[in-house]
Amino acid sequence: MPICIVDVEFGFLQCYVDCMSKQQIKQLIENRISEDGLLETGVKGVQLFRVTEAQRCAPAVYEPTVVAILNGAKEAILDGTRYTYDSSQYMCCPIPMPVEAGTPTASPEQPLLGVLISLDTSIMTELVIRMESAPAAPRKPRGGSLPRSFAFSRWDDTFTDALFRLLQLGVSEADTAVLGDSRLRELYYSVLKGEAGDSARRAFGVGNEIARAIAYLSSHLNEPVTIEEVAAQAGMSRAVFHRKFKQTTTMSPIQFVKSMRLNKAAMKIAFGATVNEAAMDVGYVSSSQFSREFKRMYGQSPKQWRNIKQLPAAMM
Repeated sequence: MPICIVDVEFGFLQCYVDCMSKQQIKQLIENRISEDGLLETGVKGVQLFRVTEAQRCAPAVYEPTVVAILNGAKEAILDGTRYTYDSSQYMCCPIPMPVEAGTPTASPEQPLLGVLISLDTSIMTELVIRMESAPAAPRKPRGGSLPRSFAFSRWDDTFTDALFRLLQLGVSEADTAVLGDSRLRELYYSVLKGEAGDSARRAFGVGNEIARAIAYLSSHLNEPVTIEEVAAQAGMSRAVFHRKFKQTTTMSPIQFVKSMRLNKAAMKIAFGATVNEAAMDVGYVSSSQFSREFKRMYGQSPKQWRNIKQLPAAMM
């Protein structure tokens, strides 16, 4: 239970309102999802999730997503760095990223509860353009490192209110059909204005060639694409592209492609694909090369992985 320090009457009231709003959102989720898994809300790209079993981190791929936790905690490992997040902050991943994800504290007594919100590229881009052309628009960062591809933000009033209003729609199919798109846009806007907004604006704003290159690589994993080719499309030399790519993702382009391929293959195997099917689906011609690289990254062969049947926690 959050502790409120009474400095002034308004401060106490604001803290009380914030606590109540989160509790109301949690109650909405508890009322709608009683079994483990994902539940569609009726608004495209918005799902509720519930997990009652602790899962160690397993390979997965985060698509452009916002994840808001209302109970429990999630864990994610990105390029060797471990992150844990809970109801004190939401996670925003504005570009596709290979990660390892888990639910370290989930249990029947303390289930992991939350909301998974896919970020629609066209809507996010439109909102960023409008924000940048509006009076008193947020300043674009100049120089320095590019924002991380994996950002966290405290729940502010704007985000909390927008999420509550969005999830309230599930009570009525008519309200969801009429108001769903507009309330989802409101939620997107709250993310762009929040602490994770800088990363999101850089990913979806005009002129972000790196984010577009990442999206291109992610959607062409099963094709022979060279780094020189993608760098040329971005209008950069290989050296400049490599440097900016690593600033954004913490990985080199080659590391990124390999991690995305292997993580997607691991997910396919976990959901029943054969080793050969998974290898070919992500662009490997040689199954022996795939097996070698898979074991080097995960410490076990694809067949051993299939026998364990570890489902990626990032799916929830």
